[in-house]
Amino acid sequence: MTPTLLFSALAGLLFGAGLVISGMADPARVLAFLRLAPGWDPSLAFVMGGALAVAVPGFALMRRRGKPLFAPMLTQPPPSRLDQRLLIGAAIFGLGWGLQGYCPGPAVVAFGLLQWPALFFIPAMFFGAWLEDRIRL
Repeated sequence: MTPTLLFSALAGLLFGAGLVISGMADPARVLAFLRLAPGWDPSLAFVMGGALAVAVPGFALMRRRGKPLFAPMLTQPPPSRLDQRLLIGAAIFGLGWGLQGYCPGPAVVAFGLLQWPALFFIPAMFFGAWLEDRIRL
């Protein structure tokens, strides 16, 4: 296993553990955060703040070094323009997140924990990705 792959796997495990510990893998908690009404749960804002507190200095260090610590270079997708496909995809993603309380990262964690809603969500997510690949807007 290459060092880049090893550190990527460790980062993924750490991310997944953080999702479980913070409650982000619990769709009820996420939905309580997204609901701006009585019963609103602001705790996930602190999770996001904690993520920024770690990520911002890390990216600043990488910019100063000119490359990541455990990879030869930073790879980024090319910039994309704001078009119909992006807007429709973002709307569908947001609608699914708001209805179900899952986005892909926490859904994969919940799937690994055998939480029954994720056992339906993950196959539906893969089906949606497969379908999008075949239907171009």
